[in-house]
Amino acid sequence: MNQITSSAHPGLVGPQPEPAEGALKKTVSNRHRQEGFPVSWLIAPSVLWLMVFLVIPLISIVVFSLWTSTGHGLSPDLNFGNYSEYFHSEGFFDSSHRNFLKLSVFIRTLGSTFAYTLEVMALCLLIGYPIAYFLARRVSSFKWQMALFLVCMVPFWTSYLIRAVAWLPMLGRRGLLNSLLLSLGVIDKPARFLLYSEFGYTTALVQLYVVLCVGPIFFSLAKIDTDIIEAARDMGATAFQIFREIILPLSLPGVAIGMIFIFVMLMGEFATAVVVYGGKGSTVGTVILNYYAIANYPFAAVNAIMLMLAMMIGVVIILRLVNIRKEL
Repeated sequence: MNQITSSAHPGLVGPQPEPAEGALKKTVSNRHRQEGFPVSWLIAPSVLWLMVFLVIPLISIVVFSLWTSTGHGLSPDLNFGNYSEYFHSEGFFDSSHRNFLKLSVFIRTLGSTFAYTLEVMALCLLIGYPIAYFLARRVSSFKWQMALFLVCMVPFWTSYLIRAVAWLPMLGRRGLLNSLLLSLGVIDKPARFLLYSEFGYTTALVQLYVVLCVGPIFFSLAKIDTDIIEAARDMGATAFQIFREIILPLSLPGVAIGMIFIFVMLMGEFATAVVVYGGKGSTVGTVILNYYAIANYPFAAVNAIMLMLAMMIGVVIILRLVNIRKEL
């Protein structure tokens, strides 16, 4: 067999001249120069925004936590007693004292806030996931999906405080729910456990924040390719197996994002605790509010820092449980 040799045919328009090395570099540099603004100019506004409204306020909180309260303001005196007061409990090391090995009230408040947040998150997930699943997998029309999703977003069209106050005429002794139960004969006198109680507080929080998990879960479920589910059905998989092996794992990024949203909002919650719970329950948010009201800004800053650290730990735990980048 003859060896095939490359042809040196000049083509229809003749051979093309080789560009000079200097001209090639100049062309590339001109192309980069004409692409647009430098990267530093493009990210400068966002960096400036984060510095002014995030980094500087956080640094200020840390600095203020080390100052001394004067009863009506701040004194720039280095004082670590604020942190000592936060962690220290009188009689902690005294076996005869009633506070022996008992954590300070502020740490216990942070722990109870964390535990209650997890409880409300679980309720929001139990309610929000079926709603998102119905919208994404059971409603076939895209127009109806968007219409029903907007209905779920209706509460966010009003102020948060208005949504919290709206529970007062719903759960009050003469409220709508009590009136309904009385008219149906379920109770013979107005129930007291509905308002200014843990039940009312939990109900209000779930209604206020459940929509934060419906959105991310809905978009995660809507992205699942139906061909995968059809292939699983053709292979004999049951509905539960399809949900466990396909739908649930692919929806975990949306679940994680929704839980992060709810977790961050609930940890700093204080308005609903005052309005619906009547201030009976103590959260980190209400503690910060109370110390801010009496102008003890350094100790309020200490509680804010501890709250921020707890929120960071919670977010890291959620991200460890679900690798969002890998799942996406």
